Amino acid sequence: MHMFQPLPIELIECNPFTRFGQDWALLSAGSKTEANTMTISWGGMGVLWGKNVVFVFVRDSRYTKELIDEGGFFSLTFLEEQYRKALNFCGSHSGRTSDKMSSAGLSFDFRHSIPYVDEGSFVLLCEKLSATRLTQDSFLSPHIMEKFYADGDMHTMYVAEVIEALAR
Repeated sequence: MHMFQPLPIELIECNPFTRFGQDWALLSAGSKTEANTMTISWGGMGVLWGKNVVFVFVRDSRYTKELIDEGGFFSLTFLEEQYRKALNFCGSHSGRTSDKMSSAGLSFDFRHSIPYVDEGSFVLLCEKLSATRLTQDSFLSPHIMEKFYADGDMHTMYVAEVIEALAR
């Protein structure tokens, strides 16, 4: 296990365009008895409703979505480039039917009973504030539905307050 320390939110220095769009992250949800993680590359950070928030997008078909919906919390773990294979694996395999974490060479740790990936370098612990399912009629451009949702596997956008940041 790595030694993570709380990091005051005002000290976070990160480019969300790079962190989400290029580096990716692992979104983990569940409990000590049942947890799962998945790779995400769509999301961001900002201020909403007077709170420091993240927003992430999870497809209906993902097992992790079931765990997010059942609980009130999730984490985002950012990893170094040496874990790119693990990120690819977690984005293309389901934890519903296999032990994805072991296969990816990763392990969970918990803080406030929220699972996060121990191999990370930076973690955001998050409390859900809203869940909005994207629908075809919400898109202003038909290109979006055609390009990203031709199979009908839609996303839910979760907005969550960052309750704690951790760094090594």
